Amino acid sequence: MSFADQRRQLPDQPGVYLFRDERGRVIYVGKAKSVRKRVASHFSKASSPSSPGHEEMVAQARHVECVVVGSETEALLAEQSFIKQYRPRFNVKLRDDKSYPYIAVSLDEDFPRVYFTREKHREGRAYFGPYSNAKRVRGTLDLLGKVFMFRTCDGAVPGRRSGSPCLDYHIKRCEAPCVGYISREQYRKSIDAVVDFLSGRLQAVESDLREKMEAAAAVEDFEQATLERNRLRAVRSLLEHQRVVGAAGTFDVVAVALDGVDANAQVFQVRDGVLSDRQSFFLCNEVERTPGEVIEEFLLQYYAGSAAIPPKIIVQRALLQREQGEQDAIAEVLSARRRAPVQIRAAERGEKRKISELAERNAVLALDAERLRLQRRRQSRIEALEGLRQALGIAALPLRIECFDVSNLGGTHTVASMVVFENGTAKKADYRRFTIRTVEGSDDYASLEEALRRRVAKWQQLASVPPHETACDSSFATLPSLIVIDGGKGQLTAALRALGPLLDRGVAAIALAKRIEEVFLPDRREPLLLDERSAPLQLLQRVRDEAHRFALAHHRVRRDRAMSASLLDGLPGVGPARKRALLFHFGSPEAILEASREELQAVPGVPPKVGRSLHALLHKTG
Repeated sequence: MSFADQRRQLPDQPGVYLFRDERGRVIYVGKAKSVRKRVASHFSKASSPSSPGHEEMVAQARHVECVVVGSETEALLAEQSFIKQYRPRFNVKLRDDKSYPYIAVSLDEDFPRVYFTREKHREGRAYFGPYSNAKRVRGTLDLLGKVFMFRTCDGAVPGRRSGSPCLDYHIKRCEAPCVGYISREQYRKSIDAVVDFLSGRLQAVESDLREKMEAAAAVEDFEQATLERNRLRAVRSLLEHQRVVGAAGTFDVVAVALDGVDANAQVFQVRDGVLSDRQSFFLCNEVERTPGEVIEEFLLQYYAGSAAIPPKIIVQRALLQREQGEQDAIAEVLSARRRAPVQIRAAERGEKRKISELAERNAVLALDAERLRLQRRRQSRIEALEGLRQALGIAALPLRIECFDVSNLGGTHTVASMVVFENGTAKKADYRRFTIRTVEGSDDYASLEEALRRRVAKWQQLASVPPHETACDSSFATLPSLIVIDGGKGQLTAALRALGPLLDRGVAAIALAKRIEEVFLPDRREPLLLDERSAPLQLLQRVRDEAHRFALAHHRVRRDRAMSASLLDGLPGVGPARKRALLFHFGSPEAILEASREELQAVPGVPPKVGRSLHALLHKTG
């Protein structure tokens, strides 16, 4: 069915639609009251946005699917679910959102830990974030450790093998639950205070510390009273520096600024009248959607699964200019996640209006700073590439650099890596690995030659394949400007034997030796020595080190896999569960070999029929 026919058959009902490209990848997810009308608007010159990103999305779309839902709230939830699952290129999304830091509290443990993390999937853990600045997160954890003295040791059970308290106890940073100096109930109260603090219940934390100080003073426990006083001062010092005069209550202020395909979102978190934190997030806005749409997408992504959604969110008027039903749907989704009402509105006057305007200014300034930083980085990369071109004496800028390295241990599990840098930065999607097949023993020259011959063969095979073909590997099909070999003159000589077809097309090849960073060229007897502080040499070093890291990682995976293999792998009827049952019952593969047929038939979790066939297979050759 043609794409036009697919669009005509879409329902005139609310739902979510997915655009797929010719390879079947989801490139855009959208929602609409009428899927048919909304999809048609993307292809109407009169109503579609005039942006390069939107035109590119429409040009790439080849298939459309839809899911009909019952309400706008369901459409929002379905849209976010699909965006999280497929991460479409043309949707608004947080840049590198998988790496944003969180603070986690391990409530599933008897003595919970409070720790820095970048994952958010474990059950029984409370997560606070995401935060945009890892340094500030670690600073917050340091302050919390001083005030609430939770344990910092790893593992579900506190303590260490020596059975004595660690240094944290002696410097008043832990109350030593590992040796029973504090009960589970008392420790849990400290953790509850940490959760209150991170949830924004700051006044409750402050009053609790004051009560503890006064109670200790009343019974003349002056050492404990002094400790509680110092904790109270630490919290008050933090809060006084961030107190927002006249803006009582708990709420978030969210503002965005747009600049083409880039956007920045600012979140000012006000808790009990205190500006407790400010987060800054950079967004990808490939289709150049409107401020209202960007705010909507950001709110749903930022508060997804958050444990600290405030009762009120102050936003720019751009979101409130959208249809009332869409605003209500967002509030309904956030209320369901918070399990309490969430109000979304704009600030008209007073302190909230000032904070909102401050957030908008910060968003604009963050975009300007990011643009300047990117320009400087781009300029420095261009200068490094130009310096490299001049130093190597090649005709064109080495815009695409491929680097190869070989890794083995005693001649076993030999692998080779190919890493790619484009425009001076790593392009990890084009990295490739080679498992060396024809070389016996430790022969780096022959291994390198095999990897390069296979790389050249791939390029020759794909040279006649159209770029849009599904089977085309763009990494192997793209011709590099420069090939870097990790090694010296010998490695370069071996590489040149395999690179003939690429050298004939003008590809340059060099080798970089580690000892004193010598650069070897094919037509030069003596190595080239670049200034160790020069940008061209530093670029080559980054490329070489990345190839070494990538090869070593692949080698370790193959070595570990071989070491964990056993005689049970690949036997019919023996999967991972039955393999574990056999090893648990007998203790070792050798004991399984020595077992009788009756003993194999009696293993719990292994059917007798499988036990009989296993005995026959293992003793087939006597």
